[in-house]
Amino acid sequence: MKAAVYSQYGTPEVVKIQEATKPLPKDNEILVKVHTTTVTSGDWRMRAGDPFAIRLYNGLFAPKRTILGHEFSGVVDSVGKDVKHFKSGDPVFGLAGGEAGAHAEYVVVPADGTVAPKPASISDATAAALPNGAMTALFFLKQANIQPGQKVLINGASGSVGTYAVQLAKYFGAEVTAVCSTRNVELVRSLGADNVIDYTQYDFTNNPEQYHVIFDAVGKASYNKSKKVLRKQGIFLTVAMSIPLLLQSVVASWVGKKKLITAIAKMTPEDLRFVIQLVEKGQLRVVVDRRYSFSDISNAHEHAQTGHKIGNLVLELAS
Repeated sequence: MKAAVYSQYGTPEVVKIQEATKPLPKDNEILVKVHTTTVTSGDWRMRAGDPFAIRLYNGLFAPKRTILGHEFSGVVDSVGKDVKHFKSGDPVFGLAGGEAGAHAEYVVVPADGTVAPKPASISDATAAALPNGAMTALFFLKQANIQPGQKVLINGASGSVGTYAVQLAKYFGAEVTAVCSTRNVELVRSLGADNVIDYTQYDFTNNPEQYHVIFDAVGKASYNKSKKVLRKQGIFLTVAMSIPLLLQSVVASWVGKKKLITAIAKMTPEDLRFVIQLVEKGQLRVVVDRRYSFSDISNAHEHAQTGHKIGNLVLELAS
């Protein structure tokens, strides 16, 4: 099979399309022929080995996992002997799991993992671009237990996680303020944001408004500055993860009433079914910035690394 392989950390050019061994499903796995996948911020960071902590997980000097790609949509090619709920030919979508591998013509995934049947009404591009961003947003917003009428601010509202967070916060009944750049103001309004702050013109931490929840969907906002605009008992959520942030969260829980929550998002099959149902009902929109052919994957990595992608970047392996 053809796969996008990288054998060293570096620039987008280290990713090469080459022949790789087609995987075989274990007893409780399914082998999926990939139609569509995505290039996420997590993919480019793994490829670049940035931040350095990634190398502690994926190899200090060279990557242990040489095929990236976490999201996929495709068709079941074959199943392991213990698999009961999927069969060859079933359209499916989901997450590849910790070993990644979806930047290839075939990927194996646990049958009991974060994978689900793909509805016929949903395109491969839509299905592939849904799981990671939508379930990350859902995981963090659940931590805040958002109630109808609460004021929620989403920082990084035009990215993959942010576009879903705006819509899910509205679904839960919040009044949503979205923070993005000038060119994305109309996009986030179209997703349901009640108010929009253009960060190139105004720092949201200077806003006179006070929020019940601030969700930093890009991991760039400062908790210390942001808590100025948090209400008492307010919650600051961030996708960023570091030892200093973890220490801050512990201290905040001890000495303050304004919480800081940083975590690795947990994604479940139940959450995957929930978000796809919202898409089917027209209550959740998947935003696709650009589509790339498989052979153009290095350009997808390059655009992802700029930090200016809107929503999701789709990689098409099959028409």
